[in-house]
Amino acid sequence: MSKRGISAFIGGLALGSAVGSAIGLLVAPRSGQETRKILKKSALAVPEIAQDISSSVQLQADRFSETTLSNWESTLTRLQEAIAAGVEASKMETTSSEQTTESLSTKSE
Repeated sequence: MSKRGISAFIGGLALGSAVGSAIGLLVAPRSGQETRKILKKSALAVPEIAQDISSSVQLQADRFSETTLSNWESTLTRLQEAIAAGVEASKMETTSSEQTTESLSTKSE
């Protein structure tokens, strides 16, 4: 989705929310005074809800970081083992090739 499409979506979402809220307030079965009390209580609860969400997001980010670090360390260990095995196999191949070359040289003399 392009930036323009995202902007249009967010704008439409905001406009729809505003229109829906206004219509909801106009057709609400409560009096204006009751509605204002409810809105005030809701507004007072927003910082606490935001704090709870922030804490949850931070906790999840920490867990994700720990998991990622653990996976990275495991991958790094496997990579080091694979490189060591490759180096060892290369040394063995080189030694085997040198012995074969010496054996052929000795036979041809």
